[in-house]
Amino acid sequence: MSVIEKHEELEAYFQEAGKPRERWRVGTEYEKVGIDKHTGQAIPYFGPRGVEYILRELMDRFRWEPIEQDGHIIALNRERAQITLEPGGQIELSGEPCESIHCTYAEFTLHIRELLEVCEPLGVVFLGLGMQPVSKLDEIQWVPKQRYRIMGPYMPTVGTLGQRMMKQTATVQANIDFLDEKDAMMKFRTGMGLAPVLIAMFANSPICDGQLNGYRSYREHIWTDTDKSRQGLLKFAFAPEAGFAHYVEYALDVPMYFIIRHHNYVDMTSKTFRQYLEYGHNGERATLEDWADHLTTLFPETRIKRYIEVRSVDSQPPELMPALSALIKGAFYDNDCLHAAWDLVKGWSWDERMQVYLDSHENALAARFRRHSLLDLAKEFLAIAWEGLRRQHVVNDAGDDETIYLNPLKNLLAQGKCPADVVLEKWQGELQKDIQKLIAYSAYKLP
Repeated sequence: MSVIEKHEELEAYFQEAGKPRERWRVGTEYEKVGIDKHTGQAIPYFGPRGVEYILRELMDRFRWEPIEQDGHIIALNRERAQITLEPGGQIELSGEPCESIHCTYAEFTLHIRELLEVCEPLGVVFLGLGMQPVSKLDEIQWVPKQRYRIMGPYMPTVGTLGQRMMKQTATVQANIDFLDEKDAMMKFRTGMGLAPVLIAMFANSPICDGQLNGYRSYREHIWTDTDKSRQGLLKFAFAPEAGFAHYVEYALDVPMYFIIRHHNYVDMTSKTFRQYLEYGHNGERATLEDWADHLTTLFPETRIKRYIEVRSVDSQPPELMPALSALIKGAFYDNDCLHAAWDLVKGWSWDERMQVYLDSHENALAARFRRHSLLDLAKEFLAIAWEGLRRQHVVNDAGDDETIYLNPLKNLLAQGKCPADVVLEKWQGELQKDIQKLIAYSAYKLP
């Protein structure tokens, strides 16, 4: 354990993570809601068709290595990839850092093949939606991870929807590298500024508890009343002088969840990291490992760890899963495109940012900004990312560059639609407001 001796070490934690351009990679995290295809109910952790059984089968059949806690499998490792669990049993692939979106697509496709090979005989399916559509909160079994035993009871003390976030939602996230502090902060503020646009493009959670919820992205709405100290847009991100020091100051004043000692999670919800750093806790002093863990418990739309993580997107149907990483790689790994993306949103006031951010949850692409809709901005951002990928010119064996992964998104935007708009149209039409038909429509199929 590396005890923190000086405040400057917190900032250095980020400074030391800068990488030269040739070492930049893209990591993607894919969360998926698993359900019983006959009932629509969330799959439990325990039991012959539960999450733990699925993990054991993946381990036995496909050479994944288990990570256990208190005698239960809570994650799997294979090379540089990891399968982890969200609190309600959502299964997440944290993919390896990839040089190309071709690599990203291949790892995702392999993951789905392995998962469906195990799950189809069990009558378990995974949905291309950003939220569990049927099971109510109290019907979903908690995954037996120690951190959730602390986070679960804490959530109702700081908001009304935090447990919904934990147990009912699913997202896809893109992780990108940075050169230095200047580059990191440019990517951080641009990701934060584009949050309403990304939310609108990928909104995909209009149904929960068996009915319409009134939002295109109810998952994003949930975040507005989860824990205001650690979520949403961060105002300081848009200050021209913002640097790592500002993110450190923000993180220091967010209440902690836990520290880990001797493989046990210690409840720290009564302290901010600043208080812990100054006063310690029961003889324990703050370490860099504690700092790294604390940073994983902050949930702004874009966050800084040893890389930049873009977090604004609902989980998607399979054809759209690579699109977020393709957008971000195209726009953020080309300097001209990065500045063009920032130009789309740099002139907004804070009040305007908050208004369009909240509006995007309900209305997605139809949300208005001044004389424009978010659809207009989404098309512009797509064009910027497209140009970035074209210039990067990374081709697969067939000679296709990475723009192919933007085609499904381009087709949707050409129709003026986000995924939720498609779901809502079908719900009112051919699905006949029938949950079973929604499940059949949304379920992942073998690629």
